[in-house]
Amino acid sequence: MSFASLAMYVSPPPIDEATRLFWKALGARIRALGLGAPAALDDETPYDEAWLRPDLLFGQTCGYPYVQHLRGKVQLVASPVYGLPGCDGPLKCSFIIVNAKSPVRSIEELRGERAAINEPGSNSGYNLFRHFVAPHAVKGRFFSSVIETGGHRMSIDAVSRGEANVAAIDCVTFGNTLRFDPDRLAGVRILAETAKGPGLPFITSAATSAKDLVILRRALAETIADPDLAEVCDTLSLRGISFLGDADYEVLAELGREAARHGYPTVA
Repeated sequence: MSFASLAMYVSPPPIDEATRLFWKALGARIRALGLGAPAALDDETPYDEAWLRPDLLFGQTCGYPYVQHLRGKVQLVASPVYGLPGCDGPLKCSFIIVNAKSPVRSIEELRGERAAINEPGSNSGYNLFRHFVAPHAVKGRFFSSVIETGGHRMSIDAVSRGEANVAAIDCVTFGNTLRFDPDRLAGVRILAETAKGPGLPFITSAATSAKDLVILRRALAETIADPDLAEVCDTLSLRGISFLGDADYEVLAELGREAARHGYPTVA
């Protein structure tokens, strides 16, 4: 029995509901093309465990874990194209946020303040953030302290409540929150944008055959283009897909190396 997990963008609730409806349609199309697919998404397996399951038919990972740990262990299916501010085709940035009442106008003014990260394996909440701060660091440090919140929404809340002075928020998460949970953003504002890099790719197991990979790509493209799914895709801000390869995602690893060359290998 195959396995499917789409756990990267599951909030606010309208996004979660639309994701389930999207998979219902995508799974049906995959089955119509002759490939077995589960009727529902898995809700129980932690997202990072789902990535490496040998029976993974369809999933989504962050680009930084892909280049750091998953290459050769999974296959790229396609990269989503989202129609939200900060996105450029399959590329996206993070927004550097501060408290809405903060007088800060540049990253330099945040030297010695407290930063929030979602978790160190994240591209949008950590890798792009590190790259943005690195040119300003001195002897490997910029902030007085760094707190790990466990997720972008918690990082937003930390900045809004004054528990942290700055964080980097994935522009897709920010856009989804602005559309469907705007009160959460009332206490923060965007200070700057990071560099852009390829977004969260859809993946499948390394064991998926070349023939089945073609089916997955065809089913995905046709589902997004299906007029009957237009409302669901609009909720997800999903406009299409792009077929990126390892070389395209290598830029995310290079951003980390560039930060290290500045003497800033970790957000600190």
